Amino acid sequence: MTTSKSMQPIVPNRIVIKLGGSMLEGLNEEFFANFKKLQAEGHEIIIVHGGGPAINKSLADHGVTSTTINGFRVTSEEAVDIVQCTLVGKVNPSLVLQLNQNGIAALGMSGYDGNLLECDFLDKEIYGFVGEIKKVNTAILEILLVNGITPVISCIGCLPDSTPLNINADTVASKIALAIKAECLLLVTDTPGIKINGEIQEVVQTSSIKEWIESEDIYGGMIPKVNAAMDCLKEGIPSVKIVDEQLHGTTIVHQEVYV
Repeated sequence: MTTSKSMQPIVPNRIVIKLGGSMLEGLNEEFFANFKKLQAEGHEIIIVHGGGPAINKSLADHGVTSTTINGFRVTSEEAVDIVQCTLVGKVNPSLVLQLNQNGIAALGMSGYDGNLLECDFLDKEIYGFVGEIKKVNTAILEILLVNGITPVISCIGCLPDSTPLNINADTVASKIALAIKAECLLLVTDTPGIKINGEIQEVVQTSSIKEWIESEDIYGGMIPKVNAAMDCLKEGIPSVKIVDEQLHGTTIVHQEVYV
């Protein structure tokens, strides 16, 4: 057990899985088998996805350059339209199709649907059209989960005037996990967890993560992942894991785990 204090009621059978962009090019059979095993055990699952490789290709095809700062994609007004079209029009339908073809009832959506994500600019001067989530409206998610349907959410939100905003997928996943009171958040990447000095760490504390960020042992795209994990733990999500397609990797905890 852990000594971290729960700050909200937890729904024991709810899991949020965030799929990184590189995972979306073709999930393997083991992923689907593990997914259906979790469902058979009574878990309600929500998927949140990014789409980095597909977005990079679409931006390049349109001659639009893109940079990242602290793991966040700097997104111009021109770029955000391309990001939206790529995520909602290509990546999301492809993922939903893969799930349905493998016997998993799934429905694609974005932050627009059911007014799911209420957003503002994260910092327009620094990041451009990148969103910060102010509120998650869970009503549509509850309807889908109760009916055995897996929501598959692309990381696009909007301003009140419907201006699209690109949102970091790790952030979307953590905010949704908190909103639905999930018991676990799984961040699925092509790296099976946090690697320090070439070795995967099976269990790490948040205090160690802060030190590794300062020492730059954790850097780039891993920073939003561990920050999302720490936010969830702070608010009372019992378990956050950074894992590979086999759903094995690093478990992040607030404090020491006592057996």
